Amino acid sequence: MTESPLIALDVLARYAGDAAREVDGVAGLAEGPLQRGKAVEISGDEDALSVGLSLELAWGRSAAEVGAEVQQRVSEYLARMASVKPASVDVVFDAVGAPPPKR
Repeated sequence: MTESPLIALDVLARYAGDAAREVDGVAGLAEGPLQRGKAVEISGDEDALSVGLSLELAWGRSAAEVGAEVQQRVSEYLARMASVKPASVDVVFDAVGAPPPKR
């Protein structure tokens, strides 16, 4: 799929990235090797849209908890902003943020 009838895939990718960055525990998008240099990948079609996110986990946070929150937030955001319900939202943490400075 190169484009949804109403919204281009790059716009959906920006929406997904924005939603993921809003989650407490996400330090940022990671341009990791698993995503071939792209932090957000959208594939499939309207009936089976897949979202893949490569993220940086904030130091000291639970990958399982943050990942689940990202999945929920991205799904809700795409439904609200683009009327798209992804079939899957896959989260990969390619990096962990630096620990806080010692005092």
